[in-house]
Amino acid sequence: MYIIRMKNCAFFARHGVLDEEETLGQRFYVDAALTVEPGRALVDDSIEDTVHYGVAFGVIEKIITGERRFLIEALALEVARALTARFPQIKKAEITVRKPNAPVPGVLDHVEVTVAWPQ
Repeated sequence: MYIIRMKNCAFFARHGVLDEEETLGQRFYVDAALTVEPGRALVDDSIEDTVHYGVAFGVIEKIITGERRFLIEALALEVARALTARFPQIKKAEITVRKPNAPVPGVLDHVEVTVAWPQ
């Protein structure tokens, strides 16, 4: 097995519970740690046998910029499930979604959630 990591994928979206979050939107950041069954990819140096980063990024982007979710937990799970469905060689996807402007009464850098699939 080997791990592919995609860090700080940034997208503008409108997720959250509050109406203002949908109206204003904000930037969300996504990290993906993908545990991959190597098959012949490493030995044969074959892009067809591994996870194509560009395609994976597109899968993430479509979900994050798509339908509004109230919970970033649900968003992270949807990304993990979509990636494992698209790439059968992914045996585990750990997806972290960061929300830098979470509406909390205090000062913080961001709120983040990590979901693993399959669990």
